[in-house]
Amino acid sequence: MNGLGGLNKSPNGVVVGLVQLALPVIATRSDIARQAERIIGMVGKAKRGMPTLDLVVFPEYALHGLSMDTREDVLCTLDGPEVAAFRAACAEHRIWGCFSLMERNPRGNPWNSGIVISDTGELRLYYRKMHPWVPVEPWEPGDLGIPVIDGPKGVKLALIICHDGMFPEMAREAAYKGAELMLRTAGYTAPIRESWRITNQSNAFCNLMATASVCMSGSDGTFDSMGEAMFVDFDGTVLAHSTSGRADEIIAAEVRPDLAREARIHWGVENNIYQFGHRGYSAVKGGAGDCPYTYMQDLVAERYRLPWEDAVRVTDGTGSGLPAPTRRYGAPARKAGE
Repeated sequence: MNGLGGLNKSPNGVVVGLVQLALPVIATRSDIARQAERIIGMVGKAKRGMPTLDLVVFPEYALHGLSMDTREDVLCTLDGPEVAAFRAACAEHRIWGCFSLMERNPRGNPWNSGIVISDTGELRLYYRKMHPWVPVEPWEPGDLGIPVIDGPKGVKLALIICHDGMFPEMAREAAYKGAELMLRTAGYTAPIRESWRITNQSNAFCNLMATASVCMSGSDGTFDSMGEAMFVDFDGTVLAHSTSGRADEIIAAEVRPDLAREARIHWGVENNIYQFGHRGYSAVKGGAGDCPYTYMQDLVAERYRLPWEDAVRVTDGTGSGLPAPTRRYGAPARKAGE
């Protein structure tokens, strides 16, 4: 049930529009400025075309395209003109918005960041992609965790980016912190299509949390992004799914966080987000609350190591044309001449 794509809005519903934005070609700062204007125009189009919309979501790489360009003159900052323009557009059209930017990092490689802005123009959520799509992406791994905010109509809202969604721990962390709706923005191309669908559904069902996910669409002459806007309900049911991949199409649906809250409280069978930390509560009071997972214990102790670790052949981005890094995570970058 998605309210006929958000046309019929229930009192407890949150209507979300996913923009399969046309993949741009970006080479200069002026290209960034023009693309920002396109995005601002789409914010207005979305609200005019669907007045019930509470939130409009733009995909990863919406502003920068898939160039993986790390030059200073095409990077953005939170206090820069692009974010200021996005804030003004959300306030003007009284709509929440989710946007993507490649963010300047004075300590190393740029971050692949996502932001959510309220309908009054306030920056409410700020996230840095934790799992860049290696070996291709050169972005610094995110260091802010997964923030969860009170979004439109009070929905507990989280954002992850593209490859993040292939790690079930990301969705579990978002849900553990209270998220009832998790956004996933992406620039994925067609080979990832089936994995995209499977993980969008499993991330929802395993955590009793709705997911709303969208990719860039079309070609930049080198890459072809797939579109594939997709809404999944908390029980894993697909609410809406665009398979056309049509560029600039906006796929909308109503999400019901109140029903997810109800399921999290009242479900017995398959209440997995609860049962994960209360193993076998039918046999032992309160269930087992220990951590029997070796990989979690090793990760916390910074000794994560696979049985086949020494056999792994791709361990940096050199095969994708990126220089081999020498700086350890968390260490400051050295400037030229130092």
